[in-house]
Parts: sequence; structure tokens; C-alpha cells
Amino acid sequence: MTDDGEIPMPEALPDWDYQMDLHLRRTICVDLDRARSQSGLPPDAALTLAVVWTATGSNLSGPAEHARLDDSGVITAEFDIVLRGADLGGLLVLDTALVLAERRPDARPSSPRRAGSVLWSDREELRLQGDAPQFPMAVIDFSLTSFPDNAAWHLQISGGLENATMGSLLLLVNERNAITATAFENAGKPRPIDRVVLSAVYADAARIMIEHALANDDFIDDSDFSEGSLGATMMSLFNRLFPEQLITDIRLRQRQSPALFASDLQAAVKIFEVS
Repeated sequence: MTDDGEIPMPEALPDWDYQMDLHLRRTICVDLDRARSQSGLPPDAALTLAVVWTATGSNLSGPAEHARLDDSGVITAEFDIVLRGADLGGLLVLDTALVLAERRPDARPSSPRRAGSVLWSDREELRLQGDAPQFPMAVIDFSLTSFPDNAAWHLQISGGLENATMGSLLLLVNERNAITATAFENAGKPRPIDRVVLSAVYADAARIMIEHALANDDFIDDSDFSEGSLGATMMSLFNRLFPEQLITDIRLRQRQSPALFASDLQAAVKIFEVS
């Protein structure tokens, strides 16, 4: 569901950010009698239709909605789901499954007997994050913090490279800077000026993240960081911005010629290349 109405779910939402909740709908038609007979279940077996979500960016998952099905014949189930943007990120996986609702100790050996046994399932995927680094963010009043009152944003990085990305990065946006705060509010449908602002934030965030990584001696070409860690996120960003280049070479360039490194990074993030 969008502001303009209902559309088929796309493969990706390139303008998504953590402030954007997702409103999803799904209609499922189930022939209950056929599902039970082909699964070797009696006509009175209770079934459940459930939708479960998983987000790779946050490493979170949970039940979205479920419906118990005690009827017979052909039924239509309507699911209306709202997922909080703060819980998402990366690849959103939506699993829909028809399962046995209750344990059946009298079931035949070849039939499902445990509650939750899957009779049918379907998976849909929605990529929420493209080339830009995505992480939790908050819009706050910088005058109430130690940050400069007139700063537009601040990227906060904490913890080591082995820590989870979701707990290590936080983008703070100053609500006093109306242009920047509005750009993030419009991130789902950005205006040309919003795209320019978001491009500047992306470029600055990328620079801070790469510089933070290069300052860490454990960030080397053969590093093996666990999935979802800050190090893995930094490595993915580095490889995207500097493909087929060695970390040692980029680190040397950043230390010996920081101005040239800054220009290289501007080119890599394609700053202000807005459509």
C-alpha cells in the first residue's frame, strides 16, 4: 500500500529508510477439504494460515498475522499487515504457510501430527536496501545534545567491528534543520531537493564509515567478519565503493593524500547524481 493506492509488491524499494513503515496486503484462497485429504488429515482437522517476516538487515523476525481455519470448502483469507520500519532492513522475507493447528496423536504414520507441521508454504522477498548503507536513525533537537545546534546530521559509530551493525550505527538528524529533516520525511517519494540532501548525507555517512574502518588495524583484505556485524557492513561498503582495490592501497592513499582520497570517495558514491 502506498500513498497513491495499492500496487503489486515490487522486487525492491530503493528509496526505503528506517522511518518508513510497510503496509502489505495479501489475499489467499484455500481449498480446505483438498488440503486435508491430500495431507492425510481427517475432515475436522484444524488448520492455521500464518505469515511470518524476517529482515536480514536487523536480524529480526516475527509473526505478522495468522488465521485459524476450522471451516470446510473453499475459503478466502485476507491479511492486512503493517511492519515497523525500525524493525526492518536489508532483505525482507515474507513466508506464508498453511500448518496443522493442533497436535493429532491419532494421526496415521504418514500424516502430519505435530502442531505447526507445514502443509503448504510460499515465500516472497522485498529488497529494502540498495547501494546505500542503511541503519537506524532518529530525528532529534541538537540543541538538547552536545552536538552543534546548527549541524544537520551526525553519524554515531560505537563498538568494535565484530559488534552487530544494528547496535553500532545511529544516524541522528537535527529537527532544527528543516531541509534535512524534510528530506528524510519525504524519502519514500523524494523531491529533487530531497534527493540532493539525501545524496549529501549518504556521501558523508559513507566517508565516515570508510574512514572509521581504515583506522582499525583489523580491517584488512582477508578479514572474515560474521554476517550482520559492523565489520561485514564496512567490508560490503568498501567493496561497493572501491571494487577490485586493496584495502592497504586505499588506506595508504587516505593517509598520504587525504584530499585525493576525499575526491575518490565523492566519485565512488556518485554524489549529487540525482534523477
